[in-house]
Amino acid sequence: MTNAEAPERRTRAAGELSRRRVLEQAAQLATVEGLDGLSVGRLAEACGMPKSSLYQLFGSKEQLQLATVEAARESFTKEVVLPALASNNPGRAQLLALCKGYLSYIERRVFPGGCFFVGAAAEMGGRPGRVAQRVAQVQQEWRDLLLYEADQAAQQGELPTNTEPAQLAFELGVILAGTNIVSVLHDDNTVIARADNAIHARLTP
Repeated sequence: MTNAEAPERRTRAAGELSRRRVLEQAAQLATVEGLDGLSVGRLAEACGMPKSSLYQLFGSKEQLQLATVEAARESFTKEVVLPALASNNPGRAQLLALCKGYLSYIERRVFPGGCFFVGAAAEMGGRPGRVAQRVAQVQQEWRDLLLYEADQAAQQGELPTNTEPAQLAFELGVILAGTNIVSVLHDDNTVIARADNAIHARLTP
């Protein structure tokens, strides 16, 4: 690396760090005020930054929203998915770990408004456009992951007799999303334990 390249690389690294911090703030804000309410101007106000600086980072409201969805996905993957899949042993244990990780994600209020994607799905559902499409894609990834683990558990004989993997994955997804809604809306984390009991009961052969 030449002497001329070093400052340029440091500048890019600082820019990436700034962008990451702004997107963390954007995701936090979106779970409380809504993804559609997220604009360059509102984010600039929340971050204490000039609007011109944020326009340089994102260019438009849609680009900001799309980048925020990706930041929220990255957070969810880090907090819920990767720890659950660390054992690399697909089946009931990983399915249970995914559910527990999700409940912990809610309980710890990683985002003040609860699960980013439950809120975004309710807000964006039925709308046209790239933002709604991306939210739907991420939600589908989660549904597909639950189904995959449920299918693996069924193949290994780890579930109650006659359990249909698709039905189980659907029920678990509904329990988790519903728990998020009740916990956040009513500020009631006692529902976390109830959800955990329901999930264990459903997964116990």
